[in-house]
Amino acid sequence: MSPEPNAMISALVASMADRTGRSLEQWIQLIRTDGPDPLDQKAVRSWLKTEHGLPQDTQFTVAHMAALDAGWVPPSTLQYVDQLYSGKKAVLRPLHDQVTDLILSLDTGDNGGQVSVEGRATYIPFIRRTQFAAVAPGPYGRLRVGVRLRSEIPEVSGLEVEPAKNFAQATHWVHLSAEATADDVAALKPLIRAAYEQNG
Repeated sequence: MSPEPNAMISALVASMADRTGRSLEQWIQLIRTDGPDPLDQKAVRSWLKTEHGLPQDTQFTVAHMAALDAGWVPPSTLQYVDQLYSGKKAVLRPLHDQVTDLILSLDTGDNGGQVSVEGRATYIPFIRRTQFAAVAPGPYGRLRVGVRLRSEIPEVSGLEVEPAKNFAQATHWVHLSAEATADDVAALKPLIRAAYEQNG
């Protein structure tokens, strides 16, 4: 019996049989009998792509659920954060925490309780109805803050908002230096609010 998918992947799972010709349970069974070690998610994703032509989102969903079915216990969100900001990147952890606090501050009042924070190996996603923001260590000792904008792009004072390139479903991103101030973090609010509202 395969594990239950979480909210983020439930829509992919619901349409999987129609889109791919197999249900999630059938894909997991196929991996058990004919595929790579289900605990090697990278190998499973590669096999699903090369042997079966599955698109990337479906590869990740099936590989993740097959690993859970095989007994894999994913790290907690806090463990993912600790891993991301270990070693030389530890200097960015306080800034990450400030940006996280800013993002979660939008999730109050009538809209409270709608945001979930999850863990990934390379970034931390923030999800409402869909993922709207992601935070991770970036290049050159900076913190990367990505947002997913579907319409208007608000003006942000003092920060450079650029089109994102292959980062966590983000359409735009901002990079903050390790020396960024509380005012720099606060300047992100209109950008993050727009992404929050456009993905709710």
